[in-house]
Amino acid sequence: MIAIDYTPAYEQGGGIGRYVRELVAALAELDSQTDYRLFVAGAGHASLPPQPAPNFSWRPARISPRWFARIWHRARLPLPVEAFVGRVDLYHATDFVLPPTLPGTRALLTVHDLSFVRVPETASPSLKAYLDVVVPRSVSRADHVLADSTATKSDLVELYGTPAEKITVLLSGVDERFRRVDDAAVLAQTRQRYKLPATPYIFSVGTVQPRKNYGRLIQALARLRGGGQDVDLVIAGGAGWLEDPIYETIRQHDMTGHVHFIGFADEADLPALYSGAVGVAIPSLYEGFGLPVLEAMACGTPVVTSNVSSLPEVAGDAALLVSPTDLDTITHALEQLLTDPTLRQALVQRGLARASQFTWEAAARQLQQVYGFLIHS
Repeated sequence: MIAIDYTPAYEQGGGIGRYVRELVAALAELDSQTDYRLFVAGAGHASLPPQPAPNFSWRPARISPRWFARIWHRARLPLPVEAFVGRVDLYHATDFVLPPTLPGTRALLTVHDLSFVRVPETASPSLKAYLDVVVPRSVSRADHVLADSTATKSDLVELYGTPAEKITVLLSGVDERFRRVDDAAVLAQTRQRYKLPATPYIFSVGTVQPRKNYGRLIQALARLRGGGQDVDLVIAGGAGWLEDPIYETIRQHDMTGHVHFIGFADEADLPALYSGAVGVAIPSLYEGFGLPVLEAMACGTPVVTSNVSSLPEVAGDAALLVSPTDLDTITHALEQLLTDPTLRQALVQRGLARASQFTWEAAARQLQQVYGFLIHS
């Protein structure tokens, strides 16, 4: 019996929520025998979707994630997670922190990134203070750790002194629904749904926060518009923290009306949003993986992304890589996407090939192997 923390998939529309949803869905397709219990904090049975498969059952708890954090990680009360999921052989914590478990329960922890250590100025101070205490403690307690990329594994080894053999790199996949959308009616309906003008646009995906580097991306678009390029910026992602300077940058560079924040886009609409863009820009200061890079490539849209953390590992030779702190190189790369059709076509072809190498089925098979190793070791 294995319990998985499904809470991020239930409450988050962003990257970690999508990671957990996709991984569990792929696991349900592969394994019809194992008893899986999906723990969901802050939920009741009535609010949950149908279970992914007959051998997957919900274990909701009315206590909110915030209160669990207070109970487990601030007050450090020894209330085991098994009080909510029942006795299990293994508990998989999917979002950085590990709750108390009973003796004998194997514990697997997913750490998506260590951005709050690598680029601390981009993190909420209160969240950083919490994570700086709880994440290393959770990593130490876990029997094994999953990292989203080799870059994150290297950070765990370097910054926390985690033994390399305790860490497995589990790469994300790209769902098959991420394919090129060429239907003009679907593209037009999607624009209308999100109130986007007919102007060509650069698309970016991620929570509105400093780590995503939207300030420089907006400045780069302002330069391109000043040079005669009629192009807007569309950002799909929820409000985060320390976002006020981003809105100030829009005002300072006269980009009001040319930057469109559409919030969390419906996952069903993402392929059309990627396909409708002239390019996708992910110039983050740090990413644990960078799934939108692959999703854009799978939709046949050329990508500009950063040359730091996991992003070169994800993009390979299929994107234009830029220094995220160099406004000139970001601007130049975007200008190349807009003006060089030969380069665009080459990036599209390389991107399609690159994205095909990442599947959720492969990720789920690898996860099964990790589960088996932990339960039987």
